[in-house]
Amino acid sequence: MYRNDGSGITERYPDTFIAAFPVAIETLPVLHFFPGAKFLQVCTVGCNLSCGGCVSEILVEHAESLAVSGTALTTDDLLRLAAEQDCTGIAFTLNEPIVSFPTFCRLAERAREQGLSVGCSTNGYMTETSALHLRERIDFANIGLKGATAACYRDCGAKSAEPVFRTIRLLHEGGVHVEASVVYRRGGEEEVMEAARMLAAISPDIPLLVMRFVPFGDAGLGEEPTIYASEALCGRLREILPWVYLFNSPGTASLTTFCPACGRPCIEREFFGPMGAHLAGEARTACTCGYALPVRGAVTTEVFYEPGMMGGYRVTRGLEMVWAILACLGVRDHAVLARIWGEVLRSGMLGKELHDRMNNVDAYLDLVVDLSRRTGREEAGRDLSTYIRERLDFIQDRTAGVPRPRVYYAMGYPLFALNPGRFEGKLVEAAGGTYVNREIGREGKPGVSISREEFAALAPEYLFTSGFLASTVEDTLRYCAEHGLDTPAIRNRRVYAMHPSWDFGSPRWILGLMEIANVLHPELFAFRIEEEADRFYRRFYGIPYRAAAANRSFVRPGTEWR
Repeated sequence: MYRNDGSGITERYPDTFIAAFPVAIETLPVLHFFPGAKFLQVCTVGCNLSCGGCVSEILVEHAESLAVSGTALTTDDLLRLAAEQDCTGIAFTLNEPIVSFPTFCRLAERAREQGLSVGCSTNGYMTETSALHLRERIDFANIGLKGATAACYRDCGAKSAEPVFRTIRLLHEGGVHVEASVVYRRGGEEEVMEAARMLAAISPDIPLLVMRFVPFGDAGLGEEPTIYASEALCGRLREILPWVYLFNSPGTASLTTFCPACGRPCIEREFFGPMGAHLAGEARTACTCGYALPVRGAVTTEVFYEPGMMGGYRVTRGLEMVWAILACLGVRDHAVLARIWGEVLRSGMLGKELHDRMNNVDAYLDLVVDLSRRTGREEAGRDLSTYIRERLDFIQDRTAGVPRPRVYYAMGYPLFALNPGRFEGKLVEAAGGTYVNREIGREGKPGVSISREEFAALAPEYLFTSGFLASTVEDTLRYCAEHGLDTPAIRNRRVYAMHPSWDFGSPRWILGLMEIANVLHPELFAFRIEEEADRFYRRFYGIPYRAAAANRSFVRPGTEWR
């Protein structure tokens, strides 16, 4: 993102941004600054660190996408968009602002001249001079911690954690509202605890946002801790810092701000995609008992709901889904990837269009064909579409007219229900089930929290948990026992955890469909899932499949799909 032009170090793409979207501040994520406010989220590409499993890998590893994107958003464009969208301010997120530092600082200065608040999400790994320069130009920051030790930062290509905590101290002392995020990987409890102790030494009022690790990129599935383990860690952290929140854990109560004096909920939030939250229910900065929360700014009473794949890191999730299709088409050229991402961003596809196409089986297959044409991979597109269509038709034909059991689909904990129109529900229906989530009557993104009474009324005979932001079968049953949830699915232990990426987004959903068909109609189907997975991986990725699913109890020997 920088070059030596002979006279000094200059930016390759000055005053140029790849994307800008209005979002609720909780999806940045920032929780104690103007709750519910709408900000214009902006980004470039690139980062000064390299971390395994990065949620923004698409924007971090492909800097050339900025040059070919065709979006070429300027500072004037961003200020105009912020005004048109009635935004409270502008926030640089999704990738690291230090890689576009002069550009961001110029944007910040002009935005504040127009009365806008300015903030950013940053890893904080910068010089003291840069931190001091930054604090004069921003109002808030989320500092993304990798941990607390030098060893942890060396894994990301940095020397130590010291510059990051120095940045936090300098910003806080300069009056900037600071929140910190920290990634929690399985086995990394002490790393998170030490980070909390270091934050507390700067200020106990700094909120700590714990990001339960989700395996993006090339990260291993075994690094994802359970929601239960993450909640237990948050309980320990609250002995060090009073304001601790848990992300990437649908259904958890640990996103809500509770009054420390009387225990009442003051600002209720629920899961909203990777690294994000949304206001839900009560939202006030002073408790009814009189306790004033350390929150800057008033609550915005009208919640802004981002369309389609918009909202914080849902954007990178949308680009990742496009990438998943391109990978199956054999697209390996980074220039081609960058061009397609640029077209997606420029066309506005990440809004309602991509979301709708990803949640409809036929539209998904049309997207495969569309992308194959855009990349000159028509034959690969026909091959992939045919593979999926033959198996889909086979399952639908055999389940026509059979009794359809009631199936409920959760994400994370059982009381977080996926939306009625979600793709997972389409798989249930294609496999010969009745998707009871359609009876809930309200929606969120990707779903909503429901009550015990609503769950009981749905009376599911089978319960599936999404493969994304997953919960194990054991934890699902434990949650049901602790919360008194009693339905036929639970009594008969017909509870299943889907394999990551096998029920939404990636073309591997066809493998998930076969798994669901095995469960719902064992009298009709006995797919050899391991063999099918190996066939798929060899055919479309050129590599063998190595199983790593948490729950394979329902996979048993049987006939092949044909």
